[in-house]
Amino acid sequence: MLRREGGALSPTPLATYAKIGNAQLLVCVDRLAASLGLTAGLPLADAKARRPNLIAVEADPVEEGKLLERIADWLQRFTPLAALDGADGIMLDIAGVAHLFNGEASLIQEIETRLAGQGLTARAGIADFPRAAWALARFAKQRIAPADATGKIFAQLYHALPLAALGLNKDVVADMARAGLRQIGDVALRPRAPIAARFGEDVIARLDALSGLERAAISPRFAAPDFSAERRFASAIQERAAIEATLFKLAENLAFLLQRQAKGARRLEFALFRVDGAVRRIVVGASRPLNEPEAMRRLFRERFEAPETDEFDPGYGFDVLRLSCLLAEPLAPAQGDLARASQEEKAQTLADLLDRLSARLGARRVTRIDCVDTHIPEFAVAAIPATLGDARRPIPARRRAPSAMVPLSRSAGKEEGASILPRAAVEGGGGGPRRFASPARPLRLFERPEPIEAIAEIPDGPPLRFKWRRAMHEVAAIEGPERIAAEWWRRPDGPTRDYFRAEDTEGRRFWLYREGLYGREAGRPRWYMHGLFG
Repeated sequence: MLRREGGALSPTPLATYAKIGNAQLLVCVDRLAASLGLTAGLPLADAKARRPNLIAVEADPVEEGKLLERIADWLQRFTPLAALDGADGIMLDIAGVAHLFNGEASLIQEIETRLAGQGLTARAGIADFPRAAWALARFAKQRIAPADATGKIFAQLYHALPLAALGLNKDVVADMARAGLRQIGDVALRPRAPIAARFGEDVIARLDALSGLERAAISPRFAAPDFSAERRFASAIQERAAIEATLFKLAENLAFLLQRQAKGARRLEFALFRVDGAVRRIVVGASRPLNEPEAMRRLFRERFEAPETDEFDPGYGFDVLRLSCLLAEPLAPAQGDLARASQEEKAQTLADLLDRLSARLGARRVTRIDCVDTHIPEFAVAAIPATLGDARRPIPARRRAPSAMVPLSRSAGKEEGASILPRAAVEGGGGGPRRFASPARPLRLFERPEPIEAIAEIPDGPPLRFKWRRAMHEVAAIEGPERIAAEWWRRPDGPTRDYFRAEDTEGRRFWLYREGLYGREAGRPRWYMHGLFG
């Protein structure tokens, strides 16, 4: 709990309270208040009567949650795998990390000391399993469990702890206390079947999690990066030149790791840990796999120079800098500079330009059109950031490109599930429609098909005339139909579309379709305008 007045700890007790039911009860007390006999659950009026100088603040779970998230982000300086643990805890996976801080005892001491310097009181525990570490941090005097603690050592560590160390519900703990079960040993040394029958199987499951018989995993706030390089400083640095120089060194180390596995970075994160607990994360993307240090540094320099960014604020200085590769892709085999063709140089120059624009303007403002695996024309393409490659190819989702008209892939409608009839000319009697030459489909479509009123000689035939946007058009030439079936795996009852390419008497060409098969799917099929030919 944080207590500050004029930069120093206040000598008065501090507690937070919340309205529970119809009463205002203490929910958290600081160390001084606890030493004076105040506990969580005590009515606020009683606490004020006992200690008139008590400072009581109403609890704000939302702000407390945000503070806990900021602390978890800051703790990533010790391990990239940090997860929230309830409303008052953080779980760290330190497997293979403790030796970097001279052992587990030194690691605990550094964490608690650094948090104390920020005005936060923390208590840490280390064990092989998450539930065991949770119990040691909150209830045990010995906070570091020996590796593979079993048998007598396990009993010495945990059997004397209260049942609350299992993380059980308060009502269950109270029921077990009335039955004479107050410590973990009271449950561990008794037959399991009666305990589970009376108090629930969760008690046995929590006991097994404590000893590792039931495995439990943590859910980190951020996934562990594929590759990472970091630099720590005894004295915090603030100058931008020093930070950029360190960034280049980290880029060299990261490029070496990537080159050893013939991979390139498509998404990079530069994390700057400030001494006051704040964390700055700068994420950039690349339109091609990168393993050149200078190209990596150039991306971040563009981000530093962006006018809207405030991510470079050094505050009191940074003492840990980390460069991580969040997404890596294999590099295509290359012969080297001697065999590089001019076309490849142009492609690389274009890729570098996209990287710089994306870093300066934002990835969502520099996009490219990519095909989607669907035969429905309006969903056949999607606009995605230009810096994302095949690893982030869009799935067949109901998304449209952000424009008034949607670009159309010519391969749309030929995927599996589409029924395509030959593009034969449809001749009408009495000097009716005739065949004409035009592209198979328009290059751009309306964002949403627009309804039209069509008149045909027969219900399932091509239109002779149609009314669109309050104007009547006489059909002079028409070709079709091109039949596109619905996605039966999404909508088993979806209507079938018959597309026609039509030209009116004034030479304007249209792409329209009839929705629903006459007599089978619809009694009166509807007509829509989907696009225009240039």
